[in-house]
Amino acid sequence: MAASPIDAARDLAPRIRARADAIEAERRLPVDLVAALAAAGIFRMGVPRELGGTELEPVAMLAVFEEIAHADGSAGWCAMIGATSGLVSGYLPIEFAREIYADPTLVTGGVFAPTGRAVAVDGGYDVTGRWAFASGSEHCAWLMGGCVVTENGAPRLLASGAPDTRMMLFPAGEVEVIDTWTASGLRGTGSHDIRVARTFVPAGRSVSLITDSPRASGTLYRFPVFGLLALGIAAVALGIARRAIDELVELARAKTPTASRRRLGERAAVQIDISGAEAAVRAARAFLVGEVERAWAVAERGAIGLEQRTLLRLAATHATTSAARAVDAMYNAGGGTSVYATSPLQRCFRDVHVATQHMMVAPATYELVGRLLVGLETDTALL
Repeated sequence: MAASPIDAARDLAPRIRARADAIEAERRLPVDLVAALAAAGIFRMGVPRELGGTELEPVAMLAVFEEIAHADGSAGWCAMIGATSGLVSGYLPIEFAREIYADPTLVTGGVFAPTGRAVAVDGGYDVTGRWAFASGSEHCAWLMGGCVVTENGAPRLLASGAPDTRMMLFPAGEVEVIDTWTASGLRGTGSHDIRVARTFVPAGRSVSLITDSPRASGTLYRFPVFGLLALGIAAVALGIARRAIDELVELARAKTPTASRRRLGERAAVQIDISGAEAAVRAARAFLVGEVERAWAVAERGAIGLEQRTLLRLAATHATTSAARAVDAMYNAGGGTSVYATSPLQRCFRDVHVATQHMMVAPATYELVGRLLVGLETDTALL
């Protein structure tokens, strides 16, 4: 019997941790680690069973991201992007889904942001665009890019008056990867820009995550795709925070600060910092898991409503920001040790603060949720 994704993640964690320096230096996941993650089914957790995926429940999926991110933040992020990108397979027409997802070793990724242009033509779209933050672009066999659809020289509008935006899927061989990813954190994610010019995409290789209904009938596909992406980011942040706490505890037991006769862990301030970080991460995770479990129970009976989607996004943003605060506390408590490149604390600090900048969990999300909680009219298309 094949190992479950979480058991596979635990088995791979020591190997991933041992390659952390290489991941950082190469600014991408090593090919052998990508192959190992693929063989373990990590990238196919969001793919329907009919296509050979595991169609994993979100709570279990998040635990996998946490486990891998605990070993290395960039590896956790790439696992999350690859797995959540696989959700698109539940929306594509079956023949196109099979074309892309039939090979279990292949990885997909891309960018939802509609910074490309898709001109409607017979049978599909003529696509030109450039997209930033294409995580894992160098190890993906298929890449996606969000586009505004145009007809007769003007954007095609939805009934709401908003532009029609669709994700276009390209074979990696048709995509130019532009080396732009020199970043403060999550350096190993290879989140370069990608570009295509005048590339034909058949209509069946495009999907709207706003207006299209999922083809797959499983409970997972009644979850909001953007909500799952936000939850995945939160899980990565929580995994990074757990690693920071573990590293600080280990340091506190061994380090005697300069001009001190006591070990770091004997300082009351450090004890308080560790306790506070532990409580914050556990509380944030409990909120996150609780809302995911409640949403799953609703999804098993039918569609997830606006209130539940709102709480999912709130829980994801809260978990990400709480994780960042916990990492900050551990980094500060580590003193001078934290600043060295050899210290995992500095990498945790850099990695988690890149995660907080993603639009799905950025501070503006609190404004979105707040508007909904007070009953103001709000655009919820990306909720």
